[in-house]
Amino acid sequence: MLKNTIRTIPDYPKAGIQFRDITTLLGNAESFRAAVGQLAAPYAGIGIGKVAGIEARGFILGGAVAHQLQAGFVPIRKKGKLPHDTVRIGYSLEYGTDEMEIHRDAVASGEKVILIDDLIATGGTATAALALLRSLGAEVIAACFVIDLPDLQGAKKIRDLGVPVLTLITFDGH
Repeated sequence: MLKNTIRTIPDYPKAGIQFRDITTLLGNAESFRAAVGQLAAPYAGIGIGKVAGIEARGFILGGAVAHQLQAGFVPIRKKGKLPHDTVRIGYSLEYGTDEMEIHRDAVASGEKVILIDDLIATGGTATAALALLRSLGAEVIAACFVIDLPDLQGAKKIRDLGVPVLTLITFDGH
């Protein structure tokens, strides 16, 4: 059901890429609710203190999952977007490099955290986010994504770092 609500845009942002657009899933109340429920369910009742979401679609999903789990929400943002004292990391993207940051006081040492984003491809963004969370002492319980592109091995990279990965949908190719 969820897979049918994902729009695929060919050749975006460049030729040969099949962009998986979750805005259609988000706009469908039943699918959005189902995705949030499926992302939250495995972590209910285990003391998740924070849900960390990666800018920007991870904010939408992460905020909803945090609400469901009665946890706080932590934004992981692009460089220069957070107003307080931050910790920053550089990382590689499929299409270049970037930097992201988190507030230094966003997570307490030992706090149970799950990481949320819409899609895992090569894993560059997610591994950087995990490094930020771990640098603050977070106990990262899992990394959760609506979509996995398994051919790009990003979920494997996360698992190789000792973090369980939950994905709801897979698409072959990229």
